Amino acid sequence: MTTVRETTTPELHTQELPQKERMTQETVTDRLERVSAAAYRIRHHALNMGEVQGQGYVGQALGAADMLAAVYADQLRYRAEDPHWEGRDRFLLSTGHYAIGHYAALAEAGIVPVSELETYGSDDSRLPMSGMSTYTPGMEISGGSLGHGLTIAVGMALGLRYQGSSARIYNFLSDGELDEGSTWEAAMGAHHHQLGNLTAMVDINALQADGKTDTVLRTEPITEKWEAAGWYTQRVDGNDMAALLAAFDNAAAQAATSGRPSVILCDTKVGRGVPLLEEREKAHFMRIEEHEWQLCREQLTAGYEGKASA
Repeated sequence: MTTVRETTTPELHTQELPQKERMTQETVTDRLERVSAAAYRIRHHALNMGEVQGQGYVGQALGAADMLAAVYADQLRYRAEDPHWEGRDRFLLSTGHYAIGHYAALAEAGIVPVSELETYGSDDSRLPMSGMSTYTPGMEISGGSLGHGLTIAVGMALGLRYQGSSARIYNFLSDGELDEGSTWEAAMGAHHHQLGNLTAMVDINALQADGKTDTVLRTEPITEKWEAAGWYTQRVDGNDMAALLAAFDNAAAQAATSGRPSVILCDTKVGRGVPLLEEREKAHFMRIEEHEWQLCREQLTAGYEGKASA
């Protein structure tokens, strides 16, 4: 079977206007279709990168692709040609092992060339398997040990406020990070300082390295805990793009009136979009056979095209 790999560079959509102003230029349907298409391409990029190594955190990238697309294709202000632009919004990836998904989003945003994704995890590559801010354009922090991302996000959001900046901070966390006490200290600090310029996203895929999250350390009821910490809290299906976009809109609206930090709790499925991988055991770090990669791409495309034509 001939392998078909998508390598077309997406249209460069540098975003400098606030999201509310950009929304006035398109219909709700157009917006949903545009961001959903970005999520499809992010998934496709992640599969192509995973094939380079034959294994990796592909399942997380597929599950979180809708979250990443909602941020990079709809929310974030950035300049693709100038990743260090002072007026940019900051996206902080706490979960360094999700870097494969983040690289796919950076490529979709035009910050990293699509052609460079072929170097993923290779010697001298700017795209190591775990995210490193010193290597990759657009990677704000090095997310190795979990539990530090929100702490950094709080300090960064506070610093931007002192500078009089309108930039926002978006922090991506995993449900496993909720095991860490530092996460909850940071959550209380964000409420104390009324950091309305901070939005956290938690990928709740119910899985971590040592097993299912509810067997490692039960953190439910998660919604009530974030609310008790003083955050504006929403819980949505993280693989439902319409629900995600509505949640981000709600977060932005309340931040303008209350000044509270926001958290969007996103229930996702590991391997989303590729049925072959959605039901695979030992999904935290997937090993995928050589002959399966093209099948994965075909299933992804069939599912996306099926939804588009429905």
